[in-house]
Amino acid sequence: MREFTARFATAEEIENWDKHVTANPNGGNMLQSAAYASVKNGSGWKVRFLVLEGGGNASYNLVLEKSFPVLGRLWYLIKGPDLAGAADLGAALEACAQLVRSSKLKVFTIKVEPDIIDSDEAQRELAAAHLAKAPNIQSNDSTALLDISGTEEEVLKAISSRARNAIRRAEREGCQVVRQEQGPETYRALYDLMADTVNAKGSMPLRSYEYYERFWDEFCNRGQGNFFFAYEDGKPSVGAFVINYGGKATYKDGGSTQNRKQYGDSHLVQWTAIRRMQELGCTEYDFCGTPPAARIKDKTHNLYGMGMFKTSFTKTVTDFVGCHDYILSPLRHRLWVNGGEKVFRRIETARTGQQFY
Repeated sequence: MREFTARFATAEEIENWDKHVTANPNGGNMLQSAAYASVKNGSGWKVRFLVLEGGGNASYNLVLEKSFPVLGRLWYLIKGPDLAGAADLGAALEACAQLVRSSKLKVFTIKVEPDIIDSDEAQRELAAAHLAKAPNIQSNDSTALLDISGTEEEVLKAISSRARNAIRRAEREGCQVVRQEQGPETYRALYDLMADTVNAKGSMPLRSYEYYERFWDEFCNRGQGNFFFAYEDGKPSVGAFVINYGGKATYKDGGSTQNRKQYGDSHLVQWTAIRRMQELGCTEYDFCGTPPAARIKDKTHNLYGMGMFKTSFTKTVTDFVGCHDYILSPLRHRLWVNGGEKVFRRIETARTGQQFY
């Protein structure tokens, strides 16, 4: 087992944060980015920039910190820690615990959700690291990942015939996809499409327009945000926001009008985005959220429709290990899971109108 140390990042490291994160063992994640840090900082969470070092390598991870009366502080390593494998979890988290103790931060639990693919071996390592399963938070703890490292022709050939046929028919019938610049008009168009989809399908709760406006601004201002739209009868009918972060592309937000006449327009929007991500140097495309592999055909799952669409591009659903708690104070953690979290989430939502995490 490798030994790890944990420390807070230097000013220089924070200034060049994205360069460091995208050099992590797994290439980082857009939810560990400088843009996302700016989104979350001051929204009820304090952002800390954490560096884990072991075996001559460094891993840069965002920590979201929130304080609670009586309980103390909760640390949330969103989509982290980014490690070479599950075997490193125990040592890396003990290093975090030592940092917390030496800094007298009174953290009662460190919540983690590493992008480690679920397996029997991974579960054994999680148990060895004394991690307790917690409810998943992010939508892409199960997701559809597409390898886009090949040529355009190779990637098109790799997707299902259903998706290829939809793309080709949309092109034949004159459907066009437009890349649009950032700005209020673009933001409002996509947000309205997202709201239309949520109202029709009730799949996922929608945050406020102001949240998305800030989110899209932060990524676009860094050259990491991309908007794609299809139009029908002169109005936006399908929209997508896709992030390019290092070698990874993420289909973060999307929506569409209902009962459209154009066949294959949503597939063509994704295909246009995929080709653009290839041009930007991305080698993996994350469709960002499906039901777990075992429930991909379960029509009762709230992500069933999205899962069917996304797996028309890649049949494989990747299940990550999801969210777990590393418990530093057993008593305070029990108070948290036995009602504390529910109470504080309800208070936060009532006070701000926003989602807790």
